[in-house]
Amino acid sequence: MKKLIAIALAAGISLSAYAAPETFVIDSTHTFSRFSYSHFGYSTQSSRFDATSGKIVLDRAAKTGSVDVTIDTKSVNTGYPTFNNHLQGEDFFDTAKFPAISYKSTKFNFKGDKLASVEGNLTIKGITKPVTLEVTSFQCMEHPMLKKEACGADAIAKIKRTEFNAGKYAPYVGDEVTLTFAIEAVKE
Repeated sequence: MKKLIAIALAAGISLSAYAAPETFVIDSTHTFSRFSYSHFGYSTQSSRFDATSGKIVLDRAAKTGSVDVTIDTKSVNTGYPTFNNHLQGEDFFDTAKFPAISYKSTKFNFKGDKLASVEGNLTIKGITKPVTLEVTSFQCMEHPMLKKEACGADAIAKIKRTEFNAGKYAPYVGDEVTLTFAIEAVKE
């Protein structure tokens, strides 16, 4: 009987340790925030931001968590410096007044043990709107090089740029923008 109680206590301790929220810091060298849109119907243009930072808190046992991400708008990268400057202007990101885009979660949604979506608030140019990120890939495991636990995810969402006061040339240049995120984060 004592042995059974000891096993139950040990199991309870290990489960409660596993149930504690874990904090992961975004690895900016392996995290990319991208956006794509229709360019006059000719093609889909894709660009990215080169500087994304933040933290993710994850409690896998409770199936809860939070995301707090900041994207440096001056790091916009279209592959063409003149166009980067154009997007940093007042008609689009207005980086002089609004140097960052932020996303703060309000709820994590799981399907089984996998994160399926994240509900939250996206702020662009001082305008905040609810945006749900659909998680298309999610994996946590020990990082083979860092020897620390790490998590990664791919997520996607669609927004209307006119809702964020960035609608120059709409509807000719597509109003609907697809946001995609490739995120890797390492446990603190």
